[in-house]
Parts: sequence; structure tokens; C-alpha cells
Amino acid sequence: MGLISALTFGFLLGIKHALDADHIVAVSTIVSRSRKLTESAYLGIFWGLGHTLTLLLVGLIVLSFRLTIPAKIALSLEFLVGVVLIILGFSVIRAPFLKKIHFHSHGHDNTKHFHFHFHEEETGTNESHKRDHEGHKHSHKSLMVGMVHGLAGSAALMLLVLATVDSVLVGLLYILLFGVGSILGMFVLSSLIGLPFILTRFNHASKTLSFVAGITSIGLGLSIILEIGLGTGLFV
Repeated sequence: MGLISALTFGFLLGIKHALDADHIVAVSTIVSRSRKLTESAYLGIFWGLGHTLTLLLVGLIVLSFRLTIPAKIALSLEFLVGVVLIILGFSVIRAPFLKKIHFHSHGHDNTKHFHFHFHEEETGTNESHKRDHEGHKHSHKSLMVGMVHGLAGSAALMLLVLATVDSVLVGLLYILLFGVGSILGMFVLSSLIGLPFILTRFNHASKTLSFVAGITSIGLGLSIILEIGLGTGLFV
């Protein structure tokens, strides 16, 4: 395979890689709290950056020393993806309750009372500041989740790179183009995924979509854990 063909293949493979089921589900849980289309798009970019960063770091080590990643480590990293998906799913499901249900105490006639009550969506400067803070937090989350996915997919990609190229520089360029493809693919994908959440933000359909995203994430995470934990003998 020629150099240009190999690098083009890496770029296109990166776009396709962004469409893997576990990537789609993970990003769906993250963008489910987005309020703007640009925010959803940025979250996809941060996922891609995290994904590319870990691939480049692992690639530098593997290519420099012509190593292969042991099967046990590769399976353990994939198992970690399942755990992360479950955590993301639960975080999406519980978020609306934690946001609106509050526990308060008050006293009168020398008697203290405890009660729950609900807060509706706030408006104004404080809420705007809170949204900015949450957006910043979600960007970090998207970056970290992307890094985990990058680690989990590094073993298979490194085997492909080692079989395709014969120099460290070309190998890193291949991985970089693969990463650019994954960033582009996730940028488009996260924008599309975020659109229904944004359009339904102020009605009950948004909560339903978030719940479905959370349940799907938990289900896929459990499936990955069971498949790897029981089907591959990882812990034997």
C-alpha cells in the first residue's frame, strides 16, 4: 500500500471508528444535557481530542520499541469501557432528580420539620453562570471518556499500523490522521445526536430521551462487561 493511500485509509478509518456503537452511546449520554447545538459539537470535538491524544501517546511507545499490547491489557481496557458506559448511564438517569429535588429543614413552635421540595428551571445571571460551569465540566468529561476509548482501541490500531508502515514518523502521521478522522466524525455525530435533546429541552420528551440514552448506555456497558468478563477468560 502506497504512503498516500495508507494515510487516506487511516483518515477514513478514523471517521468510521467514530461511529462504533460504544462511542455513539457514550457521547449520547454526554450531549443529553446540551442546550445549544454548538455545545454538542464541541463535546464531540473534545471526545475526539481525548481519543487522539491517548492513541498518539500509546503509538509513540509502541512504534518506537516495536511492541505489541498484551491481550490481557487490551481486554482489560475494553472492560473499562463497559464500566464507564454504566457510570455514564446512571449519571444521566439520576441528573434530573438531583437537580430538582432538594431536602430542607425548618422550624416553628420549637419543632423542626424536614421536607423535600422541587426547584423548576432557573433563569437569569446565576443560571447562565451555572450553565457555563456545567458546559466546562461536560467538556472535561467528554475529553476523559474519549481518552478511555482511545486506550481501549489502541491495541487493534497499533497492530494495523505496525503491519502498514515501516517508520515511527509515518506511523504517528497515520495515527494523527486517524485521530483527525475520528474528531471530524464525532463532531458531525455529536451535533446530530444533540439536536433532538435541544429541540425537546423544555418538555417531557427531553427527559424520556435522556432516560433512553441512560438505559442504553447501562445495557451496552453490561453487555461488554459480561462478554469480556465471562467470554474471554479475562479474570481466569
